[in-house]
Amino acid sequence: MVVDDEPDTVATLLELLREEGHSAHGFASGSAALEHFRRIDPDVIICDIAMPPPNGWDLAKEIRRMKQHGPRPFMIAISGKYMSGADRVLAQMSGFNYFLIKPCDPQVLLALIRGNVKPHQSDQ
Repeated sequence: MVVDDEPDTVATLLELLREEGHSAHGFASGSAALEHFRRIDPDVIICDIAMPPPNGWDLAKEIRRMKQHGPRPFMIAISGKYMSGADRVLAQMSGFNYFLIKPCDPQVLLALIRGNVKPHQSDQ
């Protein structure tokens, strides 16, 4: 799941993920992502921080609350606006596993995903 209010970012990340064989869904807002979260049940969420409410921090908190039981998605924050050490700590406290600065290196993003997502039964 890719969540960003910048359409170009969503399109680019979706293309990158799909080229690597991932099933990927993109959303332009945190509210749209939350609306579809349970149906999609993503293994990974790549989420911008600076979005209209709910912002990325609030979205991560809500997803962690919704997934208190069972496996939680691997969450990667991306931001071109919030880049300080304090912003990274807030991202971690919100439930993100990693924090990347935009534009992020696609190979770093894919390596994070590869290292933290188990293949589906049919992919083994």
